[in-house]
Amino acid sequence: MRTELQILQNKKGGLSIWRLPVFLLLVGVLVSCASYYHKHYDFNQEFEKGDLQQALKTLSDNDKEAKGKNRFIYDVNNGLLLSILGKYEESNESFEKAFLFGEDYRVNYLDEAASYFTNPMFTVYRGEDHEHLMLLYFKAINYLKLKQPENALVECRRLNIRLNQLSDKYRSDEKFQRDAFVHTLMGIIYQSTKDYNNAFIAYRNALNVYESDYASLFGIQAPDQLRIDLLNTAYWSGLTDEFDQFREKFSMHDYQPDIPSAELVFFWHNGLAPVKDEWSINFVISRQPDNVIVFSNPTLGISFPFRVDDDNDRSKLANLEVFRVAFPRYVERPMYFQSAGLRVNDQVYTMQLTEDISKVAFLSLKQRFMTELGKGLLRAALKKASEYSIRKEDDRLGAVIGLVNAMTEKADTRNWQTLPHSIYYTRVPLNEGPNEATFQLQVDGAQSVDYQFTYTAQKGETLFHTFSSLESLR
Repeated sequence: MRTELQILQNKKGGLSIWRLPVFLLLVGVLVSCASYYHKHYDFNQEFEKGDLQQALKTLSDNDKEAKGKNRFIYDVNNGLLLSILGKYEESNESFEKAFLFGEDYRVNYLDEAASYFTNPMFTVYRGEDHEHLMLLYFKAINYLKLKQPENALVECRRLNIRLNQLSDKYRSDEKFQRDAFVHTLMGIIYQSTKDYNNAFIAYRNALNVYESDYASLFGIQAPDQLRIDLLNTAYWSGLTDEFDQFREKFSMHDYQPDIPSAELVFFWHNGLAPVKDEWSINFVISRQPDNVIVFSNPTLGISFPFRVDDDNDRSKLANLEVFRVAFPRYVERPMYFQSAGLRVNDQVYTMQLTEDISKVAFLSLKQRFMTELGKGLLRAALKKASEYSIRKEDDRLGAVIGLVNAMTEKADTRNWQTLPHSIYYTRVPLNEGPNEATFQLQVDGAQSVDYQFTYTAQKGETLFHTFSSLESLR
């Protein structure tokens, strides 16, 4: 280290403006080139194999993650593991930390600046939009299992605020700005507290998003269960005009609501969300008038202008012809189980798709691709400018910096990788007292895997159950 500092010192014993980034580059090169998933391979393998206690231990032993730049991922992973293990209060404590992190997040501009001379992994991971929604979903479900519906309603209000923020953030119809599943969840929670009017409003909002955004963006239609719940809550709220209107819309002309003795809302978390990986694009430079340099990839039809007002910097970049820029991409983990149903009292209730988290993740990354592209090209330009500046004084050191630039070029591959691939649900009428149920998972419509449950319900009660299938085809 003494030798490196001596190399970086100028004649006055300080660091030049160009050589400060050099030091950051030398530090950044020590970071592993592996993706975030592979850097935490032991934890991921333990989780995927269902060894949840060991996965929890592996996670808790990683103190650096809990307090470092990836603390959001640490907290949501910890919260999800504890939730699956039935430790709902501890789970919500961890999810609350992640929620407050999102509320209090402020950009660290020093880290942001340093990332342009290293890579985006140098910054604090703030979480994707859908990840912040999902942590509130898990919090609400935890409260419902603890039989604390009022606390679940608090999470509903938080979800509504987050949805409004998302709508303000994205105005384009081609962007993920409204979440149908979250509206459905709010309706389910309101209905469980017998607040049928607010439940109807939430269900109606969910239907609207399914029919507009989800149909066009994801190819997902509104679940049949949502239509039934919408009709029921309209009827129980005394909204006879709306009840008749939607009964006609759904071609359910003879439908009449029936209040069961008790109910079960069953959520199936199927598979695993995609993981972020890295891909790269090679760009070439063309020099244009008015001090504009254009980075382009003719094969992909991408071009990005970069203005260089400083003639000296322009001359440095003039020597740059081809270079590589790394970007994040999602890799899907296809679901192992294709369908499922819950058999209760000799009747099978099919699990219905309500949220495809995998598709949401892919779209979320796609819709900010141009932002990622601009940051990546600026990062490459600054790295190369520093390299050529140093080459003027010391060609060998400049060559080293060029190597370091290549080695530190890396995409941000962090994401919440323990989320389910998709969420399904169904509503099942129960008798007062014990109810025997069989959860049947289908593989390619042929092989079946069964699980037995007993639900003991009181009159007028709504029970909640979640089942996580961690198997995937990757």
